[in-house]
Amino acid sequence: MKRLAGLETEYGCLVPDSFGLPTVPVRVKEHLFKKHHVGLIDLHDRDYDEPAGNGGFLYNGGRLYLDMGHVEYCTPECLSLADVVAYDRAGEELLQLALHELGLAHKVSFIKNNIDHYTSATFGCHENYLLQRDAPLHQRNVDTLLAFLSTRILLVGAGRVGVTLAPRRYGKQEPADQALYQISQRADFIQTDIYEWVQFNRALINARDEPLADYRRFRRLHLLLGDSNVLPYANALKVGTSALVLDLLEADALPKISLVDPVRSMRQLSHHPDGPWTVELTDGEEISALDVQEAFLTAARSGAIDLDADARWTIDAWESALLHLRAELHTPGDGAALIGKLDWITKRFLLSSFIEAEGKSWRDPWIESLDLEYHQLNVERSLIAEFEGYAMQSLGLKDLAPAGDGAASARDYTMLPPPDTRAAVRSEAMHVIAEKKLPYMLDWDLIYVGEGRQILLEDPFSTELAQLEPLRAAVPPASGGSDGERAAKG
Repeated sequence: MKRLAGLETEYGCLVPDSFGLPTVPVRVKEHLFKKHHVGLIDLHDRDYDEPAGNGGFLYNGGRLYLDMGHVEYCTPECLSLADVVAYDRAGEELLQLALHELGLAHKVSFIKNNIDHYTSATFGCHENYLLQRDAPLHQRNVDTLLAFLSTRILLVGAGRVGVTLAPRRYGKQEPADQALYQISQRADFIQTDIYEWVQFNRALINARDEPLADYRRFRRLHLLLGDSNVLPYANALKVGTSALVLDLLEADALPKISLVDPVRSMRQLSHHPDGPWTVELTDGEEISALDVQEAFLTAARSGAIDLDADARWTIDAWESALLHLRAELHTPGDGAALIGKLDWITKRFLLSSFIEAEGKSWRDPWIESLDLEYHQLNVERSLIAEFEGYAMQSLGLKDLAPAGDGAASARDYTMLPPPDTRAAVRSEAMHVIAEKKLPYMLDWDLIYVGEGRQILLEDPFSTELAQLEPLRAAVPPASGGSDGERAAKG
């Protein structure tokens, strides 16, 4: 990719009633930082809802913390699709490792999904993409970007049993289709197209201007609409297609497409997994959502932007997915080639097979339970274990080599950062801090060490370690140990 990308995943947690929900996320966080030493825990409040000790940065360049009671894991800044997929998976491995070492794996489950069927609460998978500050974000391009995002769920929806009553929009309650199975988990919870806040009035795009880098050069596009993908293929397709569309945006080469209501279009698509997948344009015409996606695919291979290996893989995968989705729409079952690749197709196949074999209906509570089992991090209980090898093989990881040449296949993604982004500098600084037991305050683009010493990470592409030399020469505190030492010892 030509731009950095990263994922923030919020995990559901299934626990026995006797445990008390807040207990497990806290125990897991404490175990990973204080017993397993995966990173440096925050010594200072980051915000009113992120007090000291709530989480911290990891040696793999990412971040793990508690967000309103649940565990959230952020990948480091990644410059390749394979790295995004691998570091996203590393977060899952860390959580499952903690459960095993705490002796909780047979009682507790972390779930990588976006909906609590019992309370109708939702939790997200947010996407972050680096964008040039001078990107032409005029109204036409923004409208086109929204059209891409609202129709993207046909490719990367995670699938969901049931429906949540649509939220209020413009003062009126929208009717909800009684969909027994839908394409997206987040569609029912997105209320507007662009908005500044995350938790209320959820939007397709979060408008907060927080680049976490040099604000004169960069923006950070923060997307809220995405489902948490389980299959690596769908995860790579989500990030790859979005990155290509942003390449087109920066080149001012997007197709001209504008929907009357992108949010409602996404919800209607989600509620009709068997079609028709049509959306309404601002000129009143109704067209296929697959044709909308095809327009972006055509623009991506038009020559308007340069294509690297990630881009070529994405274009091939995008084209194949659209081809098989058209076949599925015409004749249900003809999209079987997407089983093990796209989550919503795979989940529907598995649940439909169970319903047919056991004589159940989509309204049976058992089906909601199996819906959750699809998203199990514990491979011994996950419904997709048999597809895992196929999915990884079909992703073509040999063609999409993670950063760092052939040695990357042996890299421990839970502890080592991408070598081609600033995450490598942050990680190395953290190791020096831990070794010398220095006081610190960490953030994505800035590190404070001791009194007055700071390390700027404003260029997210820079891997220059020379700026750490003064840190290496720093003298540890004379006695008593620092806050950093006490945090490391737990």
